[in-house]
Amino acid sequence: MTSSPYQVLTELLAKWQAGDESAQERLVPLVYEELRRIAHRYLRKERQGHTLQTTALVHEAYLRLTKQEPRHFENRAHFLAVSAHLMRQILVEYARSRRAAKRDGGSRITLEGAVLLGKRRGLDLIALDDALNGLARLDRRQSQIVELRFFAGLTIEDTSHVLGISPATVKREWATARTWLYQEMS
Repeated sequence: MTSSPYQVLTELLAKWQAGDESAQERLVPLVYEELRRIAHRYLRKERQGHTLQTTALVHEAYLRLTKQEPRHFENRAHFLAVSAHLMRQILVEYARSRRAAKRDGGSRITLEGAVLLGKRRGLDLIALDDALNGLARLDRRQSQIVELRFFAGLTIEDTSHVLGISPATVKREWATARTWLYQEMS
């Protein structure tokens, strides 16, 4: 009986957490393309000519992951969610430093129609991060749902699995969070 790729990944994550460095080496090829997909998803929403490239964002996030203590990843979806959060932090740090250097309003991203009530809208990455942090103060789980669904690109089912809630709850809170963000950002 063969293990699914997700089971293998979960087993490698557990071994890595236990200190097995060879598990980390075997893990990289299994997650690299998914991390690139997440990084690409982030960067395609950035301004044209952004100096960070997909590979650089993946490598920076992975370096931060390896330095993170304690490491605890429940499964593939949780690992990807943590990775997406780190990528968001890297881009926000970059935007803040760029804004401080240029004082021209910083980087911009586009939230796609499905996210904010079906309308295309350009948003400042720093303002979005501030709004998500505000949402986290009000409802941490809704903020996590936005990050997992929008930034990490997880499905309703993967998001429900990571957070340990039902898919119906994810759908309901995803809709509420989008509405709150739309009002906050308007």
